[in-house]
Amino acid sequence: MSAFGKVLLGAAGLVVWRIWDRGRRKTPAAFAEGQGAPGNAMQIRDAGPEAMRDQDYRPWTEIEEDSDESFPASDPPGNY
Repeated sequence: MSAFGKVLLGAAGLVVWRIWDRGRRKTPAAFAEGQGAPGNAMQIRDAGPEAMRDQDYRPWTEIEEDSDESFPASDPPGNY
């Protein structure tokens, strides 16, 4: 295949991918549906596993929940 053919094939693949990707969900990876404000540069999700788009495979421990609730604060949770 010539170099021109490879470029043409790559461009066609890009067009197909763009059309396919247009209808996909545009929610950021850390956010569940309805979390965060679109267009807001400083997006911070609510605390807890229910606010995450991808659910964890195991239940959270109390330490993990406390750590998630304290983010982005610089102070650690008070119950250590």
